[in-house]
Amino acid sequence: MNIIIKKLFMEARLCGNNMNNSSTGYIALMAVLITGLIAVSITTSLLLFGTSETKTAITREESERARAYANACAEEALQQIRSSTGFTGSGSLTFGADSCSYTVTSLGGENREITATGAVNTVVRKVKVVISDINPKIIVSSWQEVVDF
Repeated sequence: MNIIIKKLFMEARLCGNNMNNSSTGYIALMAVLITGLIAVSITTSLLLFGTSETKTAITREESERARAYANACAEEALQQIRSSTGFTGSGSLTFGADSCSYTVTSLGGENREITATGAVNTVVRKVKVVISDINPKIIVSSWQEVVDF
């Protein structure tokens, strides 16, 4: 009888160890899955944030180029006025796939207004230049960026 009790005790003990090992395995598996899920969430957030920052940087760079092109066209319009003091009209410049355009309008006498627009992809920037005198020198009374809403 003593042998039977020992045998039953050993079987119960083995079953108990198997249950503990099995439970420990499930806990470890769940911990690995939860840690992996958190890591994937953090990685996805960082990738989305990085993509957004890249798009913002590209748009900012295109905006600066468009403003530079608008200023270049305004300078070209000033050169046209210097070459011919009675100049009014429009023109454009091309920079590869990008461009700018300008329009010179007479405001009476020697007063002129230049409206220049620079475009890079979908980004458009505009400047307005007001000239108060042409002879003997061109006097620019204002040079400002125009914001359209």
